[in-house]
Amino acid sequence: MAEGIAPAGFALSRHGDPEEYRKRKVALISGITGQDGSYLTELLLEKGYEVHGIIRRSSSFNTNRLHHLYADQHERPNKFHLHYGDLSDSTNLVYVIAQVQPTEVYNLGAQSHVKGDVDGLGTLRLLDAIRTCGLEKHIRFYQASTSELYGKVVETPQSETTPFYPRSPYGVAKLYAYWITVNYREAYGMYACNGILFNHESPRRGRTFVTRKISRAVAEISLGKQQCLYLGNLDAQRDWGHAKDYVEGMWRILQQDTPEDFVLATGETHPVREYVEKAFSVVGVQVKWEGEGTDEVGKDAATGKVIVRVDTRYFRPRLQLIQGSAEQGTS
Repeated sequence: MAEGIAPAGFALSRHGDPEEYRKRKVALISGITGQDGSYLTELLLEKGYEVHGIIRRSSSFNTNRLHHLYADQHERPNKFHLHYGDLSDSTNLVYVIAQVQPTEVYNLGAQSHVKGDVDGLGTLRLLDAIRTCGLEKHIRFYQASTSELYGKVVETPQSETTPFYPRSPYGVAKLYAYWITVNYREAYGMYACNGILFNHESPRRGRTFVTRKISRAVAEISLGKQQCLYLGNLDAQRDWGHAKDYVEGMWRILQQDTPEDFVLATGETHPVREYVEKAFSVVGVQVKWEGEGTDEVGKDAATGKVIVRVDTRYFRPRLQLIQGSAEQGTS
């Protein structure tokens, strides 16, 4: 694991021609233990990359999503490495980048429910670490952005040119990260890109997200371990894709000749109730809806038992339609 600080006098001349430097396929990923980080790691290893990940030394995270990659290391010797680090520690970031010498950096590190030190300033620290190492002309940088930038939606669908109007601390912090990435691209000539990702799901999705909440509850109800699923607005529409497709999009963004920012989305929306119906259908249960608003319930059509209720704590009657335009990302 990496520790210490970068060597003094670390200079641009050490790295030589950027094109020669980039013939190596070495990726550094922050947020590697998350849903996207684990799928991206698999993708890059399959493409022959050497993959390095930054993990926090003191945190409550786990590496369950990466265990199988360690188990397979006899198939890919010395291709996958983890380093202790933190997006709040500038000195450590400089050291890791100096040691790894990556050709691509994917900044997926974020925390959905915290203030901006990681989501906003962490991006600045990572970009500045690349410059400190003299690698701003050598590394291609990907910043994981979010559809929460749009917040109070001004047009539908949302595209790369749609004005931003975030309405959460997380969205505001990610907006800073978005613009600091653009700033470093324009001010220092860095190959730095934003990927504005809409909802993307998988079995590795965190348990606090609605799709996992639904799938877990359906499984528990079918096994008799839970009585009912509680949700907010059942008619809330979301643009949902699969995480595997989106991480390939991240990689493709960094393969373009010119750095640009892209929306990654399916261009289609589906209501939460449809997700609920499809999840229950997997375990052979048909949902019958009765009532309206906060009084609406979903019943097992075969037994009449209530299996879905609206929780007023989560219910918001008016929700913005978050739907991405997939036009540029698929062109």
